[in-house]
Amino acid sequence: MEGGMVENGADCPAKINRRGVCFVISAPSGAGKSTIANALRASDTRLRHSVSVTTRHPRPGEKEGVHYYFRSMEQFENMAAAGEMLEWATVFGRGYGTPRAPVEQTLAAGHDMVFDIDWQGHQQIRQRCRAMW
Repeated sequence: MEGGMVENGADCPAKINRRGVCFVISAPSGAGKSTIANALRASDTRLRHSVSVTTRHPRPGEKEGVHYYFRSMEQFENMAAAGEMLEWATVFGRGYGTPRAPVEQTLAAGHDMVFDIDWQGHQQIRQRCRAMW
């Protein structure tokens, strides 16, 4: 071993796999979480965005799977009951949450993720991530 590199028997160093890290920006609605998260991702294109599920209707220009996954309240509640959400909450009568599968896939691939969520979601992610990883 030379310079902290492990040789794999060939002339190139072995690749060390790493799991991604969750960066959580948590604040009340309207505090600027999305603005900060967008600035972080713009400064480091390796950071991945966590696309949330919401029960509200799309605003002009918002696209399914890019800005949010738009679902009915019934679909949202079924996803939460089935364990498909990493975190979720009802805020101002609308459901918001983070689907579990895309997060697990992204982190397992070694990519870091930025979350912009409210305080309830932050508490749930902390609790669930400790139990999962």
